[in-house]
Amino acid sequence: MNITTKPGNLSDLKVNIKIKLASLWAAVMCCYIYGDYFSLYVPKQIEKFINVKTLLDAPEKLLGASILMAIPSLMIFLSIALKASINRWLNIIFGIIYTAIMVLIATTSGGSWWMFYTFLDIGKCTYFVDCLECGKMAEAI
Repeated sequence: MNITTKPGNLSDLKVNIKIKLASLWAAVMCCYIYGDYFSLYVPKQIEKFINVKTLLDAPEKLLGASILMAIPSLMIFLSIALKASINRWLNIIFGIIYTAIMVLIATTSGGSWWMFYTFLDIGKCTYFVDCLECGKMAEAI
């Protein structure tokens, strides 16, 4: 693609919806990582981890959390690799599921810093569903 513009002029390129979705899933993952990282700064949190007094205190719970966190990671790739019809439904389903998870976290967590990441993720997941329900996926492919 050869694009010529005058120096100093910016132009918007049409970005494929698959790239947008993959980017949103990557942003969701970054927020999860930042939220978990900053949770280590909560007083007495590290002692809870050391003494295994957390929600993830059994191998089965760790497996469930691992699966829960693997899905957004996989969706980064799958949003680009899958055919439009499958891609659309997976993004709608997981967008709704992860929005519900974020709402649950928002209602049960106490820190304002955690609420920030939660509402940021809710906004991103809502954008997934909005993008896909409006038929933008079918138009883009």
